[in-house]
Amino acid sequence: MGADPVGSGHGAAPGGSVPILRVRGLSREFRGFLAVDGVDLDIAEGSVHALVGPNGAGKTTLFNLLTGFLKPSAGSVLLAGGQELAGRSPEAITRLGVARSFQITSLFAELTPHQHVELALASPTGLGWRFWRSDRALARFAERAEELLDQVGLSGHGHVPAGSLPYGSKRALELALALALDPKVLLLDEPTAGMGVEDVDRTSELVRKIRAGRTVVLVEHNMNVVASLADRVTVLQHGKVLAEGPYAEIRHDPRVITAYLGDSHAAR
Repeated sequence: MGADPVGSGHGAAPGGSVPILRVRGLSREFRGFLAVDGVDLDIAEGSVHALVGPNGAGKTTLFNLLTGFLKPSAGSVLLAGGQELAGRSPEAITRLGVARSFQITSLFAELTPHQHVELALASPTGLGWRFWRSDRALARFAERAEELLDQVGLSGHGHVPAGSLPYGSKRALELALALALDPKVLLLDEPTAGMGVEDVDRTSELVRKIRAGRTVVLVEHNMNVVASLADRVTVLQHGKVLAEGPYAEIRHDPRVITAYLGDSHAAR
């Protein structure tokens, strides 16, 4: 790539397609520090789009802005169809079809995976908050819960306490919970963090499987995972978009190499 490896496609969905998420001028300030600084970003419908960057680049803050866990200081996040997401609550954003997983697992240790997924399926109906009133009320979700557990490879573990699951299986359960919301856009925060090689491979294959019919945005440090999954990669540094494009191009961008490894590597 040349002096401007990003080219004119910065922030634009590839192929001129209408993006399912369109981010413009998104910023978040913390006591004078701009953790996210004027980010423009288009996420193409049906794509896997990775957000990467060195520690402190603003990836998690951007993720939290997209999903309502932080309110922006400035900027816009438009969902296809014209709905503004910026400033909405996480619950409102979820109802519009944008769901997320978290980097740190947050499961109920004593509940089974099956119970977790039933509650997730019930939550849009309001039953999830009153699950103790009627087991029969939740029973209507049992079949779909089994389907989702099978989809993430947990069909044989649906009725054991979630706290007893190995780490990789807990992450798979969190994916099932996100899928239970039937999202148009699924945001995954470090889906392979803390995993061994086998779990990383299994999770990558799972993401490849569940992307069918939806858009996936992931924050990921493992560049092998990014290379195998992402159609497009956005690299952040100091809260700004440093570069964007297919992984095969991004990996050779001197600015990206400098951001990750330092000037001495970029000069090679």
